[in-house]
Amino acid sequence: MDPIEEWTNAQHRVTGLTGDLSSGEAAETVPACPEWTVRDLLAHMIGLNADVLAGDEPDDHNEAWTQRQVDRRANRPVVELLEEWAGLVEPMRRWMREHTSRPLADILIHEQDLRGALRVPGGRATPGLASLRDDFAGRFGAAVADEPPILLDGGIWRWVSRGPAEDAATVVRADEFELTRAVMSRRSAAQLRWWTAKGDVEPYLAGFATLGDLPDRDLEE
Repeated sequence: MDPIEEWTNAQHRVTGLTGDLSSGEAAETVPACPEWTVRDLLAHMIGLNADVLAGDEPDDHNEAWTQRQVDRRANRPVVELLEEWAGLVEPMRRWMREHTSRPLADILIHEQDLRGALRVPGGRATPGLASLRDDFAGRFGAAVADEPPILLDGGIWRWVSRGPAEDAATVVRADEFELTRAVMSRRSAAQLRWWTAKGDVEPYLAGFATLGDLPDRDLEE
């Protein structure tokens, strides 16, 4: 998996997804980021890249920082945002070669957030998303380390917090993509309860909140 190529491919997908948005589509609320519209989320994605290149990146990616990215681009049409982004692609590729591929996580997670808002599925079977899934499963595992073992069963992809899968006290079974999004705080507690095939998922719900509180409503992309 080449993280820089995965980032570049995702940037191309998002550009293709948003290049011909109507004003109504751009104004759609993003269910996974309900405080933002599609245009706002795109502004954040671009603004994050601009800030990283400028050396303005707090460790915690706090809400004030991300909201400034949106506010600085308020009222700019999508076509202008994409023009700004096009100018950042090669500098971002160079930056990631010299520093870290950390920006890959932001673009892959938010690509699916945008797809959920626009109801256009895609970009699911990529090496980048699989790598990110495994990373977030590890974060989830660390958060529930004191609980009995739990198995996330996506069919071909299966992950257990510790020990053999057959010894798991709780089993959450769903499509691999759904579990991928779940470990990124993009599925509701109600969805996780619905997918629980064995045991009790309640003690593990806080562990799924790897990127903040779980959504109040069910999400799908």
